[in-house]
Amino acid sequence: MICASAEEFAAALPSFGAICGLDLGTVTIGVAVSDSLRSVATPLETIKRKKFTLDAARLLEIAKARDLKGIVLGLPMNMDGSEGPRCQATRAFARNLEKLTDLPIAFWDERLSTVAAERALLEADTSRKRRGEVIDHVAAGYILQGLLDRLSFMGRG
Repeated sequence: MICASAEEFAAALPSFGAICGLDLGTVTIGVAVSDSLRSVATPLETIKRKKFTLDAARLLEIAKARDLKGIVLGLPMNMDGSEGPRCQATRAFARNLEKLTDLPIAFWDERLSTVAAERALLEADTSRKRRGEVIDHVAAGYILQGLLDRLSFMGRG
């Protein structure tokens, strides 16, 4: 089920249990997971993209192994808030993934998540080679943390 908003996603989730965040690139997919209380996002791994069926199989393998309750995909909006070809590709990926799982799927505006991840890695004095290896799943962590913070804020209502 693809959720139209963070509120709809929250309503589709059980009270607790981990969720994952994805930074969908053309070459890789960054994966981050939350704790079961959904307070902290932790970068997990970067999947080298092959073809959809193999990529989806790996994601669903992670979901099953970690008993995930939902998936959030970073939506690469343009800086002016419009959606370009990468947003369309992300939405298509979600529609295809939706056919393979009952987990609720949501989108999160990922503008500047890679910039924030790069800045954090630079501040941590991470080597250029290492940054290249981890940037995608660190960016996925920023995407997931954004949604976790939103869910937490909604819970205080």
